Amino acid sequence: MRNILLLLISLAIINTSRGQVLPLRQQAAIINELLNERFDHLLPTLMDRYHVQMWVVVSREYNEDPVIKTMLPAEWLNARRRTILVFYRDAAKNKFEKLAIARYNVGDSIKASWDMQRFPDQWDALADVIKTYQPAAIALNVSKDFAHADGLDHTDYLELTGKLPAAYKNKVVPAEPLAVAWLETRTEREMQIYPQLTTITHKIIEEGFSEKVITPGITTTEDLVWWFRQKISDLGLTTWFHPSVSIQRNDSAVFNHLKNFSKWGNTEVILPGDLLHVDFGITYLRLNTDVQEHAYILRPGETGAPADIKKAFTTTNRLQDILISQFKENKTGNQILADALQQAKAEGINATIYTHPLGFHGHAAGPTIGMWDMQNGVPGSGDFPMHLNTVYSIELNAASFIPSWNKQVRIMLEEDGFFDQQGFRYINGRQKEIYLIPRQLPNIR
Repeated sequence: MRNILLLLISLAIINTSRGQVLPLRQQAAIINELLNERFDHLLPTLMDRYHVQMWVVVSREYNEDPVIKTMLPAEWLNARRRTILVFYRDAAKNKFEKLAIARYNVGDSIKASWDMQRFPDQWDALADVIKTYQPAAIALNVSKDFAHADGLDHTDYLELTGKLPAAYKNKVVPAEPLAVAWLETRTEREMQIYPQLTTITHKIIEEGFSEKVITPGITTTEDLVWWFRQKISDLGLTTWFHPSVSIQRNDSAVFNHLKNFSKWGNTEVILPGDLLHVDFGITYLRLNTDVQEHAYILRPGETGAPADIKKAFTTTNRLQDILISQFKENKTGNQILADALQQAKAEGINATIYTHPLGFHGHAAGPTIGMWDMQNGVPGSGDFPMHLNTVYSIELNAASFIPSWNKQVRIMLEEDGFFDQQGFRYINGRQKEIYLIPRQLPNIR
């Protein structure tokens, strides 16, 4: 089975280089194999790291905990009735148990462990498991700082705590560190696959930012936005956010990048001389991408973007270098933000940084490194430390004055990268030059 799945992954590498994805059945096989590996190898390690003996995850159908959504087999689109997962770890005895206090097995990895004849009430069955294993603490998904780790709803919390044996009522603790670690940590096999997602993302942007899609004077920004959405659907992919396309051009208008975050811009016809920007990402094999890049529409007689715009682009590449140079294990997002902004200021860069973790979610669990409206730090999630084997969306912009336009522009870039013992690396490179539309043919002068 493992050899078959490795072959499927190899096929995925070949197919996605052409902008194709695997059929759903093959996707499901890979998702389930990755999930079983996470349960059997990653989760016990994380429970040891945070000294958690028992983790209880509870969800009801259509009101799923964000964590449990990442634990369900590919064939399950939702929880079934009330689904309760119990993970027990005794490091001293090297014991690890996965139980489903539910009517059904949860995939082929977690067996149903509810004796409905003995315990007609599901909560009584859970209480019996707790008394049997006698954990030192019971971790539940409640969190002030991370919505991803705050998935236990009020009703289930009251039901669960009301049925807890008296000796365990004071042993309930937040599962936040463990839940975040489960969500943010990428396995070796996941990182074998992640480059294919970023390859697909870059290739879709490359096609969208070309004369195949854009006809200056006719194509609008909204046309391009919906081309991206349609392309995602045509390839059998999904996305976690609606794309956006914006224009900066040589006119008297002042580009307000903050407006891009608060509401959609007006539909505009794309014209020669425009600097285009796209924010775009995909979801594939339960992982996500998030990329922002730029294109320039050539004027008649031009063979490249204006020199001062290219210089501005290089400045933002430099800001990327500054930010990732501050990445360090156990350094908080707010510390990284402050140090990067200080260095950027010393180099004369007018910087705004709003970088975030990436993985099972687009805006994922882990250390937040600034927000567009919080450049002095982000309380809570910004105080969270950076860990190894995590993925980040390097999202930021630098404002530069463009003499040829007599105005300021912002080069807004976003590329996805991985942080481990060797440091930070872009998963599939980053944009180093602005796309030109139309492309210059090498044999035509």
